[in-house]
Amino acid sequence: MAGNHIAEYRDTNPDTQNPVLLYSHDGHEIYWLGIPEHAAFRSNIYLIKSGEEALIVDPGHQAYFEKTRGRVAQVMDPDQVCGLIICHQDPDVAASMTDWLRINPKLQVLTSPRTQVLLPYYGAEGYRWYDVVEEPVFTFSNGKGIRFVEAPFLHFAGAFTSYDETSGFLLSGDIWAAIQMEWCLIVADFEAHQSVLDLFHLDYMASNIACRGFVEKIRQYQINAILPQHGSIIDSENVPAALSYLESVTCGTDIAYPHLSN
Repeated sequence: MAGNHIAEYRDTNPDTQNPVLLYSHDGHEIYWLGIPEHAAFRSNIYLIKSGEEALIVDPGHQAYFEKTRGRVAQVMDPDQVCGLIICHQDPDVAASMTDWLRINPKLQVLTSPRTQVLLPYYGAEGYRWYDVVEEPVFTFSNGKGIRFVEAPFLHFAGAFTSYDETSGFLLSGDIWAAIQMEWCLIVADFEAHQSVLDLFHLDYMASNIACRGFVEKIRQYQINAILPQHGSIIDSENVPAALSYLESVTCGTDIAYPHLSN
């Protein structure tokens, strides 16, 4: 697909000490900003820049705020970031929202109502928030859109994903997250990758019904890559296998209460 740079990194890791350009076409860009933590539970942070505006997707925890801000500054003035997409309230996803709001109180927080109930407990007050359930498409000033798809109980009741309509990238939050010490930016061998997906999904995702229901929702979209909040990015070649994995995984209450599973 024009503008999709992910295939370039399939066989070799880019310089992850800097922002990595994943998509670029017609003034619309998506960057990986994630800090390469030396831990199995490393977090990915993404920047969607469209024209003169930008959104940070799952801005991460406070310990890496300054590094993340520095990486944004390599792409654009951080003051031009107009919003934060926060797919659920966990600190590895959301805690740095207070730091971003401190440098730009006009930022919008794009999230679900169930998540919004909990975000103020980080100490932020009076910020503008955008309800992704009430308004499921966010449109930049240049007309390019991001569609929000609810993903209940994967793993939070109010979880959702963000589908970038221009690139076809699905920014999936904790869905397809992996716990892996041997990390690379792009999945090289999806069959082998399933074992590190299991380390997360079996314990954190609610049930196979929740997984299958979400896959049913997103099959209508052309997905050219899956960008999770933890672990490696899944490229277009492996998207069908990723959907099949999620449809078939036994997890959560299926494991806790096997005698009640169908």
